[in-house]
Amino acid sequence: MIKGNRICELLGTEYPLLQGGMAWVANASLAAGVSNAGGLGVIAAASTPPDILEQEILKARSLTDRPFGLNIMLMSQTAPDALELAVKHQIPVVTTGAGSPGRVLERLKPLGTTVIPVIASVAQARRVEKQGADAVVAEGAEAGGHIGELTSMVLTPQVVDAVKIPVVMAGGVADGRGVAAAFALGAEGVQLGTRFICCDECTVHDNFKQAVLNARDRSTAVTGARTGHPIRCLRNKLTMEFEKLDERMASIEELEKLGTGRLRAAVVDGDVEWGSLMAGQSAAMVSEILPAKVILEELFSSAREVLERISGSCDPA
Repeated sequence: MIKGNRICELLGTEYPLLQGGMAWVANASLAAGVSNAGGLGVIAAASTPPDILEQEILKARSLTDRPFGLNIMLMSQTAPDALELAVKHQIPVVTTGAGSPGRVLERLKPLGTTVIPVIASVAQARRVEKQGADAVVAEGAEAGGHIGELTSMVLTPQVVDAVKIPVVMAGGVADGRGVAAAFALGAEGVQLGTRFICCDECTVHDNFKQAVLNARDRSTAVTGARTGHPIRCLRNKLTMEFEKLDERMASIEELEKLGTGRLRAAVVDGDVEWGSLMAGQSAAMVSEILPAKVILEELFSSAREVLERISGSCDPA
């Protein structure tokens, strides 16, 4: 544990790192792998039926004796079920996204659960702090999946200045330089999603992993802005079709129909042409598949080297 780091103290982890709650990707295998490596692994509830989600929670408990978390996507119809499972199984940390976490905080805070909402604006950060959040994840538009408008570079320091609770930076972090940048901006931890797609413990289809490894700096696209839920994915035939529908101002119903089932197609079936390959811009910095333990060790050893080098270069002659 990094001495004096509030995120490590909140999570009970060796490193101030959360693994992103990626739908269909963040299962028990990945969550346990990241937790065993010293970070906080997170299972994504997403729209998972409660019986299957409970199996994942129990599986994670069998794979690790370290803390792990549960991500609840509040816009999902199964969010109430996920909340009750968090209560039943005394999940130590819950992250939330896509909605107001008020009900989650009311239900879990009296039980001692650490609740960390993912936010995309200063106003959201202030609101959830007042509601009782223990920390916030400030997620920039560089991230994969559902995103906001502001980049991590401008969102993180503004959120740090606006709240007293610890801030975790997400979006665009894939190596030690990104971790160092997060700390330089005032964050006390990082959340990574895309980097963990190319992790030994991640069970996504090999085609998906290879698509991330093949990514370049302009390989992602943002689709679905008109639906009110923009999503960043790797470019493929699906994103091109979304762009065509947008050009002819297709109905929201058409857009939503096109997206139905596409994430599962990518993650489970390995459809890299018509599947939704949710990944952030940091995919271009992912070059190999490694065990979670190696990824975390390299992230933080590299971050220390970067911060030491910067500190030395800033000392007056």
